[in-house]
Amino acid sequence: MKKTEDLFAELMEIICTLRGPYGCPWDRKQTPENVKAYLVEELYELLEAIDMDEEKMLVEETGDILFMIMFLVNLYEQKKGFSLNDVLNTVIKKMKHRHPHVFGDKTVNSADEVMENWQMLKEQEGKKAKNSILDGIPGNLPALSHSFFITSKASKVGFDWQIPEEVLKKLKEETEELEAALTEGQKGKIAEETGDILFSIVNLSRHLGIDPEQALRKANTKFIRRFNHIETELKKQGREIKKTPLEELDRLWEEAKILDRED
Repeated sequence: MKKTEDLFAELMEIICTLRGPYGCPWDRKQTPENVKAYLVEELYELLEAIDMDEEKMLVEETGDILFMIMFLVNLYEQKKGFSLNDVLNTVIKKMKHRHPHVFGDKTVNSADEVMENWQMLKEQEGKKAKNSILDGIPGNLPALSHSFFITSKASKVGFDWQIPEEVLKKLKEETEELEAALTEGQKGKIAEETGDILFSIVNLSRHLGIDPEQALRKANTKFIRRFNHIETELKKQGREIKKTPLEELDRLWEEAKILDRED
């Protein structure tokens, strides 16, 4: 079996060949802007593999992400002039600098203290927020994740509830405001209050130590699984789902829930 470093070099060589003058026409015409979409797609496929915890899928999707990263580096090597060596040297230097408790003589007593030091070291590197503590959060994150990081940063300076029960109280307030907006029938206000409820749920998830993006992904997967059960059972009976009474659909849904618990 080939050594890891040899396989790494071989993959880089494959990318250079694909992008070379006699390589693949599709690969040769790609740009960093094109690669963004593929990178996002591959990332979500990897997240799905992590959720499924299936070894073969994890190996494949991790490989796809690695390929896209190296492909992107090759694009910038030709466009900007920096190389994979520059990327590796930079991240190695940064990781050593931000872990003085591992690679230096710094002593820490908790993971929270590690994070405090991490932020301080980032500021030493010139990455201090320019105008706001919320600067630096990628704006193109999925909305739930964006809310999670926004409120996490605000929490670090004390702008937060103390316990989950306080967030639950706020959630109830927002629900009442949505009910009032529904009564008034103002579409803009309804949308605003719906957003406030979602934002409050993100805060509640954070206080409970739950990643809201991953929690919703799992809920989506669960819904699909149970809905598929309904479709499968109706197909066995030769029936169409849109012609089936809601009471029967609910019965099959409850059946799917029981099967979930048995698994």
